[in-house]
This record gives sequence, C-alpha cells and structure tokens, in this order.
Amino acid sequence: MSVWSRIVEMAAKAFDPEAEPPEFAEECAPRPNDVGFTAAVIGLAAKMAKADGAVSEAELHAAAQVFRPPPGEEQNFRRAFSLAKQTVLGFESYAKQIGRKYRARPCLLEDVLDGLFHIAGADGAVGDAELAYLEQVAAHFGFSEMEFRRIKATNLGPEVGDPYAILGLLPGADMDEVRHAWRRMAAENHPDRMTQRGAPPEFVEIARDKTAAINAAYARIREELSVAAK
Repeated sequence: MSVWSRIVEMAAKAFDPEAEPPEFAEECAPRPNDVGFTAAVIGLAAKMAKADGAVSEAELHAAAQVFRPPPGEEQNFRRAFSLAKQTVLGFESYAKQIGRKYRARPCLLEDVLDGLFHIAGADGAVGDAELAYLEQVAAHFGFSEMEFRRIKATNLGPEVGDPYAILGLLPGADMDEVRHAWRRMAAENHPDRMTQRGAPPEFVEIARDKTAAINAAYARIREELSVAAK
C-alpha cells in the first residue's frame, strides 16, 4: 500500500483537529513511507494553499510537484490533499509537532518551508495571508524573524535594494562577513549536499533555485562594495 493510499485510509484521524498529531521518524529526512510526517506536511500545505480563500488547480499541481506521487498514485494524492483542505483548523499542531521533533535539524524544517513557498507561488503571487501563514509556521518551527527573512528572500527574491537578506545579513555587513555567509549558505544549499544528507529528491530542484539566488546576491553585494571602495 502506497503512502498516499495509507494517508487516505487514515484521513479521519490524520486531519482531525481533535486527534493527536502523528508520530514522526527519527531521521533528518523522513522515510519514504513515513505516513505521519507526510500527512502533517500535506496538512500544512493544504491550509497554506487555502489561506487566500481558495485552492487553485495550479497550487494542487505545485503540491504534486513537491511531493511527487509515483505513477498510478496521482488520484490517491489528490484525494489526500482534498481531505486535508476541507478544514483549516488544527494544523498549527502539526507545525509545532514537526518543530519540536526536528528543532535540532533545521535542514529538514527549511526544506518543508521551501516546499510551502513553492506551492504558495504557484498561482503567480504570494499574498499577504499566505505570507502571514508561512511566517507563523516558521515561528512554530523555531526560526527567528531574521531566519524567516532569509528563507523568504531566497524563495521570493530580496526586497528592492536588499540582497543582504538572501545571505541572512543586515545591510552594512563588511566583505568578510558577506563572503563567510555566502560560503556557508552555498555549501548548505548545494543540490549535491542536499542529496547526500538525505533530503527528499523533490526539494533538489528548489535547492538549485536557492543556490542561484545565493550566488546572484553575493555577486551583487561584491560589486556594490567594490564600487563603494573606489
């Protein structure tokens, strides 16, 4: 039985706001058949997609891109996502449970947020309600405001004139700080590193996009500091 059909089978419990959150695997990357973790993340994704009032077909397609149900399981995936989106109540408990379980493993927590950002932007824009929800999830995961600012910037681009956000820095950082932040983030988000640490394959493409954003931000800051030094 696949993870998707198992989620559908246990949906009454998995998406019941009154139910206890499911248990999660101990690995940094959840096991392929870790139904509890998958159900919780689908719950978070469904609530996020519904934050702007409706779940679009584009968002459902993006969710399928993130979770990649195997051939023949697309219908079970759609049923699981549909069951999850029927209510927006109670899913904060899943964010808190994931955050408590993996607080010492922020790589996995950031992967989940990246996937949620990907789904949020599927309809062409990430609205204020979706951003507020994503920030709330990040807080439950244990990320600081500065860390969320960085994750947001690597997914949506920096605010005008602020490539420092992508590197997790404040404007005014010197070149040594910029170089150190760039090297650390480039190493942590490299697609090969993601694969080696056991991250799910559906996030490798997102890692490529983040790496490109990190490199672009570093190049822009380096150019700006070089011009300012002349």
